[in-house]
Amino acid sequence: MRLRFIKCHGSGNDFPLIDGRALALDEAAWSAVARALADRAGPVGGDGLLVLTAGDARAAFGMRMFNSDGSEAETCLNGLRCVARAGFAALGIDRATVRLKTSYAEVERAAPLAPGVYTVAETAGPASLDAAAWPLHDAPARIVDAAVPPLPSTRRFTAVAMPNPHLVAFVDSVDEAELVAVGSACEAAPAWLPRRANVSFVERRAADALYVRTFERGVGLTDSCGSAMAASTYAAGLTGRIAFDRDVTVYNRGGLVRARATAAGMVTLHGNATWEWEGSAEIDLARASAGALEVERHADDEIAAWAGVVAAID
Repeated sequence: MRLRFIKCHGSGNDFPLIDGRALALDEAAWSAVARALADRAGPVGGDGLLVLTAGDARAAFGMRMFNSDGSEAETCLNGLRCVARAGFAALGIDRATVRLKTSYAEVERAAPLAPGVYTVAETAGPASLDAAAWPLHDAPARIVDAAVPPLPSTRRFTAVAMPNPHLVAFVDSVDEAELVAVGSACEAAPAWLPRRANVSFVERRAADALYVRTFERGVGLTDSCGSAMAASTYAAGLTGRIAFDRDVTVYNRGGLVRARATAAGMVTLHGNATWEWEGSAEIDLARASAGALEVERHADDEIAAWAGVVAAID
């Protein structure tokens, strides 16, 4: 089958995005499409697949997000901004409630982070501290700045569901080899963590600034993870590193977002939803592969606007 999509990114977290409202594909087919289009060795590549879906009685539209390995995530906040933009354009609106896999989020068009940068504000939560519900076995049900005995690390973590599970450790400087080792231990889906988890190392770079590096479940090391940035902002408030209800700049390898967390666990992110190009590809569902790529339009102005944001980061 030939599928049309938009190649987009939120803070460097890149995805093919499909309007799936009229597509009747089952779970196995969507998983295959994700593996085909998000394959970094294929013609498109990405950290996963985004799908704009129909809404319900509460939501104007919905979002599904599949990781590059074909597994479905509860949410992806960098991806949500991109889906929100697509939903706004499809329905002629500029704010909405969005249905996610296990929760809802609020989105609205926001003032640009920089000239030419399409910006969306998204509010998700409340964050949950019930790690036992992930489930995370052989560890306390609530983990706040504490060791996690099953992990191959003595670092102190905070376990936050946003609503996907995150283990956040504050560090003086990010050691990527160590992050990969801890993330890989979770990615193996051991008996104590059967559904895996995202792992982030976070540097506090100023009174109101964080730098987040994430090993993402189903993806691996990624330039950016929106829910990780939200979880890290909330964890910073929970552990007294940055006050709640304060504007925080959260940096990552893909750029930045502006964040604010409340003590009640609600987190708002202001970030980009950048279109890079539009096109289509033939998808072989049996082989989970993509080919015959046709690129119809490059959004050079948007690409340049975001490059200016990244270049301005010290």
